[in-house]
This record gives sequence, C-alpha cells and structure tokens, in this order.
Amino acid sequence: MFVVIFRAVAKNLDSEYSQTASKLRELAMTEFNCIDFKAITEGTDEIALSYWESLDDIKRWKAHPTHIKAQQLGRERWYESYSVQIAEVDREYKFG
Repeated sequence: MFVVIFRAVAKNLDSEYSQTASKLRELAMTEFNCIDFKAITEGTDEIALSYWESLDDIKRWKAHPTHIKAQQLGRERWYESYSVQIAEVDREYKFG
C-alpha cells in the first residue's frame, strides 16, 4: 500500500476549489482504486492523505484531465505553495 501526502499553503480556496476537490476525491475512490482519502485545513495550512494499492493507480489518477486542470488552477489561484510525497507503507497498526 502507498500513501500520497499532499501539503499546501492556501492562497484563495474559493467555491470552485471545493467543487474540484470533491470531484477529485470521488474520481480517486471510484475510478482509480484509492482506498481512503482525508484532507484537513487549519488556517492556511492544508494536508491531504490518500492511500492506494499501487503506484500505477496514483500515476493514472495524476494524469487524468480533471486532475491536470486542478493542478494548473492550484498553481495559478489556490495555493501559495505545495509539496507531494509518495511513500510505501511498511506496517499498519490499529486499535478499535
């Protein structure tokens, strides 16, 4: 399993951002085998964690036209800065 860690400093999160984020989450979950997708915002800091079965699924999701457009809008309007990390999960522990 892999995790994509998206961290950003928000500039202007408008209604189009909210609609796009919702659409991207839905695409990830329904078309690209995303296991889980959570995002939180505190002040201008945003972090999103998404979990995937394969790197191929992540690459295909990133290359989807809706995601490409969102990346462009993110750089132009929504974010001051962002970073993306992809890591393989070695272990998982749960309680409850």
